[in-house]
Amino acid sequence: MLHYVKAQTRCALGLALCLFLVVGGTAMAGDDGALTPEQMARAFGKVVFLSHVNTPDMPIFPGDPEPVLEPAFTVEKDGFYLLSVTMGEHSGTHWGAPAHFNADEKTADKLPATSFVFPAVVIDIRAKVAKNPDYALSLADVQAYEKAHGRIPAHAMVIAFTGWEKRWSNPEAFFNEDKDSVMHYPGIDIAATQWLIDNRALGGLGIDTHGVDPGADESYATNTALLKGDRIHLENLAGLEQLPAKDAWIVVGGVRNLNGSGSPATVLGFLP
Repeated sequence: MLHYVKAQTRCALGLALCLFLVVGGTAMAGDDGALTPEQMARAFGKVVFLSHVNTPDMPIFPGDPEPVLEPAFTVEKDGFYLLSVTMGEHSGTHWGAPAHFNADEKTADKLPATSFVFPAVVIDIRAKVAKNPDYALSLADVQAYEKAHGRIPAHAMVIAFTGWEKRWSNPEAFFNEDKDSVMHYPGIDIAATQWLIDNRALGGLGIDTHGVDPGADESYATNTALLKGDRIHLENLAGLEQLPAKDAWIVVGGVRNLNGSGSPATVLGFLP
Protein backbone atom coordinates (compact mmCIF):
# COMPACT_ATOMS: atom_id res chain seq x y z
CA MET A 1 0.00 0.00 0.00
CA LEU A 2 2.82 2.44 0.83
CA HIS A 3 4.39 1.73 -2.56
CA TYR A 4 1.05 2.48 -4.22
CA VAL A 5 0.60 5.78 -2.38
CA LYS A 6 4.13 6.83 -3.29
CA ALA A 7 3.48 5.91 -6.91
CA GLN A 8 0.31 7.98 -6.91
CA THR A 9 2.15 10.95 -5.46
CA ARG A 10 4.99 10.76 -7.98
CA CYS A 11 2.53 10.59 -10.87
CA ALA A 12 0.46 13.51 -9.62
CA LEU A 13 3.56 15.56 -8.93
CA GLY A 14 4.80 14.97 -12.46
CA LEU A 15 1.94 16.93 -13.99
CA ALA A 16 1.86 19.34 -11.05
CA LEU A 17 5.50 20.25 -11.73
CA CYS A 18 4.70 20.84 -15.37
CA LEU A 19 1.77 23.09 -14.43
CA PHE A 20 3.97 24.93 -11.92
CA LEU A 21 6.58 25.62 -14.57
CA VAL A 22 3.96 27.00 -16.92
CA VAL A 23 2.28 29.16 -14.32
CA GLY A 24 5.70 30.31 -13.18
CA GLY A 25 6.25 31.61 -16.68
CA THR A 26 3.27 33.94 -16.65
CA ALA A 27 5.60 36.87 -16.17
CA MET A 28 6.42 36.37 -19.83
CA ALA A 29 2.74 36.09 -20.77
CA GLY A 30 0.45 38.86 -21.93
CA ASP A 31 -0.20 42.00 -19.92
CA ASP A 32 -3.10 40.32 -18.15
CA GLY A 33 -0.91 37.41 -17.06
CA ALA A 34 -2.84 34.88 -19.17
CA LEU A 35 -0.98 32.09 -20.90
CA THR A 36 -0.90 32.31 -24.66
CA PRO A 37 -1.62 29.23 -26.83
CA GLU A 38 2.06 29.32 -27.85
CA GLN A 39 3.18 29.06 -24.21
CA MET A 40 0.77 26.19 -23.58
CA ALA A 41 2.13 24.40 -26.64
CA ARG A 42 5.73 24.80 -25.43
CA ALA A 43 4.84 23.39 -22.02
CA PHE A 44 2.54 20.52 -22.99
CA GLY A 45 2.77 20.02 -26.73
CA LYS A 46 -1.03 20.25 -26.93
CA VAL A 47 -4.07 20.22 -24.65
CA VAL A 48 -7.19 18.48 -25.99
CA PHE A 49 -10.72 17.66 -24.92
CA LEU A 50 -11.49 13.96 -24.43
CA SER A 51 -15.16 14.38 -23.53
CA HIS A 52 -18.44 14.81 -25.39
CA VAL A 53 -20.62 17.90 -25.15
CA ASN A 54 -23.78 17.09 -23.20
CA THR A 55 -27.00 17.37 -25.24
CA PRO A 56 -30.63 16.37 -24.63
CA ASP A 57 -30.46 13.68 -27.33
CA MET A 58 -27.15 11.99 -26.38
CA PRO A 59 -27.13 8.23 -25.70
CA ILE A 60 -28.40 7.48 -22.18
CA PHE A 61 -28.03 4.10 -20.49
CA PRO A 62 -31.45 2.38 -20.49
CA GLY A 63 -33.42 3.46 -17.45
CA ASP A 64 -31.23 6.43 -16.53
CA PRO A 65 -32.84 9.90 -16.19
CA GLU A 66 -33.34 11.68 -19.49
CA PRO A 67 -31.10 14.77 -19.72
CA VAL A 68 -32.86 18.12 -19.61
CA LEU A 69 -31.02 21.33 -20.46
CA GLU A 70 -33.24 24.39 -20.53
CA PRO A 71 -32.84 28.10 -19.79
CA ALA A 72 -33.75 29.09 -16.25
CA PHE A 73 -32.79 32.72 -16.81
CA THR A 74 -32.07 34.79 -19.93
CA VAL A 75 -30.15 37.99 -20.51
CA GLU A 76 -33.17 39.54 -22.20
CA LYS A 77 -35.54 38.86 -19.30
CA ASP A 78 -33.30 38.58 -16.22
CA GLY A 79 -30.05 40.31 -17.11
CA PHE A 80 -28.03 37.07 -17.11
CA TYR A 81 -28.10 33.63 -18.75
CA LEU A 82 -28.22 30.33 -16.83
CA LEU A 83 -29.22 26.80 -17.81
CA SER A 84 -31.06 24.41 -15.55
CA VAL A 85 -29.44 21.00 -16.10
CA THR A 86 -30.86 17.68 -14.95
CA MET A 87 -29.16 14.37 -15.73
CA GLY A 88 -27.85 11.24 -14.06
CA GLU A 89 -24.35 11.20 -12.64
CA HIS A 90 -23.31 8.65 -15.26
CA SER A 91 -24.58 10.44 -18.36
CA GLY A 92 -22.39 11.67 -21.20
CA THR A 93 -18.65 11.42 -20.63
CA HIS A 94 -18.40 10.63 -16.92
CA TRP A 95 -16.34 9.18 -14.10
CA GLY A 96 -17.45 6.65 -11.55
CA ALA A 97 -16.47 6.58 -7.89
CA PRO A 98 -15.78 3.33 -5.99
CA ALA A 99 -19.20 3.50 -4.29
CA HIS A 100 -20.87 3.14 -7.70
CA PHE A 101 -20.43 -0.64 -7.45
CA ASN A 102 -19.23 -1.22 -3.89
CA ALA A 103 -21.39 -0.04 -1.00
CA ASP A 104 -18.49 0.08 1.48
CA GLU A 105 -16.18 2.14 -0.75
CA LYS A 106 -15.69 5.91 -1.16
CA THR A 107 -18.28 8.23 -2.63
CA ALA A 108 -17.38 11.00 -5.06
CA ASP A 109 -16.79 13.60 -2.36
CA LYS A 110 -14.35 11.38 -0.45
CA LEU A 111 -11.80 10.73 -3.21
CA PRO A 112 -8.42 12.52 -3.03
CA ALA A 113 -7.31 14.92 -5.76
CA THR A 114 -4.74 12.37 -6.94
CA SER A 115 -7.64 10.18 -8.11
CA PHE A 116 -8.23 12.60 -11.01
CA VAL A 117 -4.72 12.96 -12.51
CA PHE A 118 -3.13 10.11 -14.47
CA PRO A 119 -0.48 9.13 -16.96
CA ALA A 120 -2.47 7.90 -19.97
CA VAL A 121 -2.02 4.47 -21.52
CA VAL A 122 -3.99 3.98 -24.74
CA ILE A 123 -4.46 0.44 -26.09
CA ASP A 124 -5.90 0.44 -29.62
CA ILE A 125 -8.29 -2.47 -30.17
CA ARG A 126 -10.30 -0.94 -33.03
CA ALA A 127 -9.40 -3.64 -35.53
CA LYS A 128 -10.63 -6.40 -33.19
CA VAL A 129 -13.82 -4.51 -32.33
CA ALA A 130 -14.57 -4.02 -36.02
CA LYS A 131 -14.78 -7.81 -36.32
CA ASN A 132 -16.56 -8.43 -33.01
CA PRO A 133 -18.69 -5.80 -31.22
CA ASP A 134 -18.55 -7.90 -28.03
CA TYR A 135 -14.75 -7.86 -27.94
CA ALA A 136 -13.17 -7.20 -24.55
CA LEU A 137 -9.64 -5.88 -24.12
CA SER A 138 -7.65 -8.88 -22.89
CA LEU A 139 -4.55 -9.60 -20.88
CA ALA A 140 -2.90 -10.55 -24.18
CA ASP A 141 -3.65 -7.03 -25.46
CA VAL A 142 -2.07 -5.54 -22.34
CA GLN A 143 1.01 -7.70 -22.72
CA ALA A 144 1.31 -6.83 -26.42
CA TYR A 145 1.10 -3.15 -25.49
CA GLU A 146 3.94 -3.49 -22.99
CA LYS A 147 6.06 -5.36 -25.53
CA ALA A 148 5.62 -2.47 -27.98
CA HIS A 149 5.65 0.52 -25.62
CA GLY A 150 7.25 -0.54 -22.33
CA ARG A 151 5.94 -1.11 -18.84
CA ILE A 152 2.65 0.54 -17.89
CA PRO A 153 3.41 3.17 -15.21
CA ALA A 154 1.89 3.09 -11.75
CA HIS A 155 -1.45 4.87 -11.31
CA ALA A 156 -2.08 4.89 -15.07
CA MET A 157 -5.47 5.44 -16.65
CA VAL A 158 -5.51 2.47 -19.03
CA ILE A 159 -7.84 3.26 -21.92
CA ALA A 160 -9.39 0.84 -24.40
CA PHE A 161 -9.63 2.68 -27.73
CA THR A 162 -12.46 0.82 -29.45
CA GLY A 163 -13.59 3.35 -32.07
CA TRP A 164 -17.16 3.09 -30.73
CA GLU A 165 -17.38 6.89 -30.53
CA LYS A 166 -18.35 6.97 -34.20
CA ARG A 167 -21.77 5.67 -33.10
CA TRP A 168 -22.35 8.47 -30.57
CA SER A 169 -24.82 10.39 -32.77
CA ASN A 170 -26.99 7.27 -33.10
CA PRO A 171 -28.10 6.04 -29.64
CA GLU A 172 -29.62 2.86 -31.07
CA ALA A 173 -26.33 1.89 -32.73
CA PHE A 174 -24.35 3.01 -29.68
CA PHE A 175 -26.07 0.54 -27.34
CA ASN A 176 -26.55 -2.04 -30.11
CA GLU A 177 -29.33 -3.99 -28.38
CA ASP A 178 -30.52 -7.29 -29.81
CA LYS A 179 -34.11 -8.57 -29.87
CA ASP A 180 -33.73 -9.72 -26.26
CA SER A 181 -32.58 -6.25 -25.11
CA VAL A 182 -29.02 -7.47 -24.56
CA MET A 183 -26.51 -4.75 -25.42
CA HIS A 184 -23.51 -5.52 -27.60
CA TYR A 185 -20.62 -3.12 -27.27
CA PRO A 186 -16.94 -3.71 -26.38
CA GLY A 187 -15.34 -3.45 -22.96
CA ILE A 188 -12.43 -4.65 -20.83
CA ASP A 189 -12.28 -8.18 -19.48
CA ILE A 190 -11.88 -9.07 -15.84
CA ALA A 191 -8.60 -10.98 -16.30
CA ALA A 192 -6.87 -7.92 -17.77
CA THR A 193 -8.40 -5.69 -15.10
CA GLN A 194 -7.32 -7.88 -12.21
CA TRP A 195 -3.81 -8.27 -13.61
CA LEU A 196 -3.43 -4.49 -13.90
CA ILE A 197 -4.66 -4.04 -10.33
CA ASP A 198 -2.35 -6.71 -8.96
CA ASN A 199 0.77 -5.95 -11.01
CA ARG A 200 0.69 -2.33 -12.18
CA ALA A 201 -0.94 -0.29 -9.36
CA LEU A 202 -3.74 0.65 -11.75
CA GLY A 203 -5.25 4.12 -11.32
CA GLY A 204 -8.32 3.64 -13.49
CA LEU A 205 -9.83 2.28 -16.67
CA GLY A 206 -11.24 4.32 -19.53
CA ILE A 207 -13.20 3.54 -22.68
CA ASP A 208 -15.17 5.24 -25.47
CA THR A 209 -18.27 3.09 -24.88
CA HIS A 210 -20.85 3.40 -22.11
CA GLY A 211 -19.08 0.88 -19.89
CA VAL A 212 -15.73 -0.63 -19.06
CA ASP A 213 -17.68 -3.87 -18.83
CA PRO A 214 -18.73 -5.28 -22.21
CA GLY A 215 -22.39 -4.48 -22.89
CA ALA A 216 -23.46 -8.12 -22.68
CA ASP A 217 -21.85 -8.65 -19.23
CA GLU A 218 -24.58 -7.96 -16.72
CA SER A 219 -22.40 -9.14 -13.82
CA TYR A 220 -20.31 -5.93 -14.10
CA ALA A 221 -17.24 -7.91 -13.06
CA THR A 222 -14.72 -5.34 -14.31
CA ASN A 223 -16.42 -2.39 -12.64
CA THR A 224 -16.82 -4.25 -9.36
CA ALA A 225 -13.12 -5.21 -9.22
CA LEU A 226 -11.88 -1.86 -10.49
CA LEU A 227 -13.85 0.44 -8.23
CA LYS A 228 -12.09 -0.20 -4.96
CA GLY A 229 -9.47 1.87 -3.17
CA ASP A 230 -9.22 5.22 -4.92
CA ARG A 231 -9.62 3.98 -8.49
CA ILE A 232 -12.18 5.42 -10.94
CA HIS A 233 -13.53 4.62 -14.37
CA LEU A 234 -13.93 6.98 -17.33
CA GLU A 235 -16.69 6.10 -19.78
CA ASN A 236 -17.96 7.61 -23.03
CA LEU A 237 -14.58 9.18 -23.75
CA ALA A 238 -14.21 11.09 -27.02
CA GLY A 239 -11.38 12.08 -29.34
CA LEU A 240 -9.07 9.24 -28.33
CA GLU A 241 -7.37 9.40 -31.73
CA GLN A 242 -5.69 12.55 -30.43
CA LEU A 243 -3.77 10.65 -27.74
CA PRO A 244 -0.48 8.83 -28.29
CA ALA A 245 -0.12 5.31 -26.94
CA LYS A 246 1.96 6.63 -24.03
CA ASP A 247 3.50 9.77 -22.49
CA ALA A 248 0.29 11.85 -22.33
CA TRP A 249 -1.46 12.84 -19.11
CA ILE A 250 -5.16 13.01 -18.27
CA VAL A 251 -6.90 15.39 -15.89
CA VAL A 252 -10.54 14.67 -14.99
CA GLY A 253 -13.02 17.36 -13.99
CA GLY A 254 -16.60 17.18 -12.80
CA VAL A 255 -18.71 17.94 -9.75
CA ARG A 256 -18.19 16.38 -6.33
CA ASN A 257 -21.70 15.65 -5.10
CA LEU A 258 -22.17 14.77 -1.45
CA ASN A 259 -22.45 10.96 -1.33
CA GLY A 260 -22.27 10.91 -5.11
CA SER A 261 -21.45 7.90 -7.29
CA GLY A 262 -19.56 9.90 -9.92
CA SER A 263 -20.12 12.82 -12.24
CA PRO A 264 -20.47 13.98 -15.82
CA ALA A 265 -16.93 15.00 -16.72
CA THR A 266 -14.78 17.32 -18.72
CA VAL A 267 -11.65 15.29 -19.46
CA LEU A 268 -8.46 16.99 -20.66
CA GLY A 269 -5.54 15.31 -22.33
CA PHE A 270 -2.09 16.89 -21.96
CA LEU A 271 0.02 15.71 -24.88
CA PRO A 272 3.83 15.57 -24.93
